[in-house]
This record gives sequence, C-alpha cells and structure tokens, in this order.
Amino acid sequence: MTDDSSILYNEHGDMVVHEDDIESLGLLDVARLQKIESLGYTLDEDGIETYEDMQRVTKALRTIRREVSPSRVALAGIVVLLLFGVLVSGWYWALPRDAVNVETQYLQRGGHLLMSEVHNVGSRDITDVSLLIEFQSIEGEILDFMSIEVDKIESHSSLAGDKLEMIVIGHSVWDEYVIKVDLRYTNYNGEIISETWSHSVGVWTVEQFVDKADRTTWPIS
Repeated sequence: MTDDSSILYNEHGDMVVHEDDIESLGLLDVARLQKIESLGYTLDEDGIETYEDMQRVTKALRTIRREVSPSRVALAGIVVLLLFGVLVSGWYWALPRDAVNVETQYLQRGGHLLMSEVHNVGSRDITDVSLLIEFQSIEGEILDFMSIEVDKIESHSSLAGDKLEMIVIGHSVWDEYVIKVDLRYTNYNGEIISETWSHSVGVWTVEQFVDKADRTTWPIS
C-alpha cells in the first residue's frame, strides 16, 4: 500500500512530486495517483485502499472475460441440450410406460369418409387389440362400421390399413352424425383396458380426433 506521507501538496491543494520521489514511487504509480486526484478522490489511507480494491476488481473482471468466452458459453449450452435430450429419450424409449392413441379423420368426399389408426406410443407391447368404429345417426342408429383385431402391436409402432378405412354413402352431408370409437387391449401387466369415445361430426367437412387411453408409467402408476 502506498504511504500518503510521501505525497506533498502546494498551497492550491495540487499534488507535488519531486524527482527523488519518482524513482521510489514509480512513474506508473505517479500517473495513477494524478488520475485519482483529477477525479476528486482524497488520497488518504482509506482512499488508497479503495483504489487498490478497485484495481483488484478490475483484474478479476478481466480474468473472467478471458475465461468466459462466447465459444465456451455456446459449448456449455450444447452440453445442456444434449443432457436434456438424453433424459427425454430415456423417458420415451426406456421407462416402462403404456400409452395408446386412436386417431380418426372424418372427411366429406362424395359421402362420409373415415380413416383410423392405432398408435402404441408406449415403451411396451400391447396384445389382443380390437378396434371398432361405428358411424351413427344422431339418434344412435348404426349406419356403417369398421373393425380390426390383431394379436399384438409392438411398442412405438402403429396399426392402419384398408380395414380401418370406410366411406359411407347414401346419407346427407347436411345432417349431423356420431362417430363412436371402441378400443380394447391387454397391457404389459396383463390388465384388460377398455375405452369408448364419441364425437359429433357433420358441421365441418374435415375433422380430426385423437383419443388417448389412460396412461400407466412405472413406477408412478
């Protein structure tokens, strides 16, 4: 720490430095002290300590700037994204989970066109799968239907095809109708799952529905 007893002032309060003092004090120190005086700081013991603290803070900030570069920040962000991706993929592919969706599309194309798919988005197979789609009048009369039965749908796979497509003709496109979806399957734990959904159609020429069966996730469920 610089000793303020070696610093002299003239009658106007300006700092005076003798040649003998320059060698002991150092030209850089003199310049710094003059700069401090020009900024209105008092060069007493407390003022010099504050200045030295500021110098240490400035040095620390310069070190941080050198170490925390934009490239390192970008690299850290990529690492975080990769870790997040690993966690999500582990949940989707590895964690024991039952999740089944039925997607149904309704279109008016020279009649009433229906197309359905069964998606096993879970991480475990389902067995003894049966799906029944009924096209009913608003009063509940069955006008047409389509159905399919399969022994198994593997995890992360879907079931579709001609048996899950039908066109119903001979009925006005100006009336309202009901699409009834019945799904039944056996999950990985041997439990029989039965779900039923109903949707009103006819107001719009194109509609899409995604029905989701109850989820079970180990060890939560």
